Amino acid sequence: MPTTNPFALRFWLLILAALVAVLWLFKPVLLPFLAGLAIAYFLEPAVTALEKRKVRRWIGALTVLSAFLFIVASIVLLVWPMLNHQIGALINSLPDYIAKIREQYLPWAQDWLARFSPEDVEKIRGAAEQSTGEAVDWVGHAVQHIVSGSFALIDAVALSILTPVTAFHVLRDWHKLTKAVDQLIPRAHYAVIRQQMAEIDQTLSGFVRGQAIVCVILGVVYSTGLAANGLKYGATVGIIAGILTIIPYVGTVFGWVTSVILACVQFDGDWLRIGLVIAVFAVGHFFEAYVLTPKLVGHRVGLHPVWILFALISGIKLMGFLGVLIAVPTAAVIGVLVRFGVRQYRSSEFYK
Repeated sequence: MPTTNPFALRFWLLILAALVAVLWLFKPVLLPFLAGLAIAYFLEPAVTALEKRKVRRWIGALTVLSAFLFIVASIVLLVWPMLNHQIGALINSLPDYIAKIREQYLPWAQDWLARFSPEDVEKIRGAAEQSTGEAVDWVGHAVQHIVSGSFALIDAVALSILTPVTAFHVLRDWHKLTKAVDQLIPRAHYAVIRQQMAEIDQTLSGFVRGQAIVCVILGVVYSTGLAANGLKYGATVGIIAGILTIIPYVGTVFGWVTSVILACVQFDGDWLRIGLVIAVFAVGHFFEAYVLTPKLVGHRVGLHPVWILFALISGIKLMGFLGVLIAVPTAAVIGVLVRFGVRQYRSSEFYK
């Protein structure tokens, strides 16, 4: 393997710093372009499959992208009215729900707290208030970052136009773009860099495409199961939980906690129906962990759930919604490079 050139190392570190600076400087306008790039990456295998069947590249790109946009638009038109209605109704019902929770469960909580000394009760109350305040503050900041970092500067019309246009051009010119990148790779390290890029592609494709399918399936399972159990607003909770499954554990925890609270209020001590609500998420989590994820995502992805969670939270904190788009690719690249560095270290004389 060629020896490391200090000048080359400084050169690539400078390129990396420049790339980070460009992303940070132009982050208000990058959202539709990165979204289009993400859609193109997601749909590229389908376009390539059509190309192998002698379909011209631009026709295949237009066909696949049109089908994708039609499916997305159909889902939004079908689901959004229900979500909008149920979310509005849930907000209007919150005062009654809070009053009912106080009436039913506050005496039980007071009896439970009576077992502790006044000092312990004060400590528990203080810890709960602090934790709740921190959680609300974090969620508020996250939402603020998402809104102010994206839609405050790029309106929905521009996003809806630029994203599909970008996706089409990337899909049509995919081979030209990848060839241009390939020609920029230093020849002395070509084999090593190509190997790492292939591993990054395998990691990204395995996670993004597989996890997207997992989210859709779990959203259907959760919403159908909760609605069949008679839980009001259950379909909305199930759909949101399915979407949040893109973040490991968050979708299941959100759906489970929210639906159990709603069930406790609505079913008024009917522990069988409350147990069925819990069973919906228990079955969904088992199905995800032992069937969907191994089959659709695979164990070779190499992205630990905690690492993904850290990357997504960091992306939201630093760059808002744009950070969500680049969090997983960045985590995949860093993960591949770290594994490569560990392999190099273990084969070096320093380790031996």
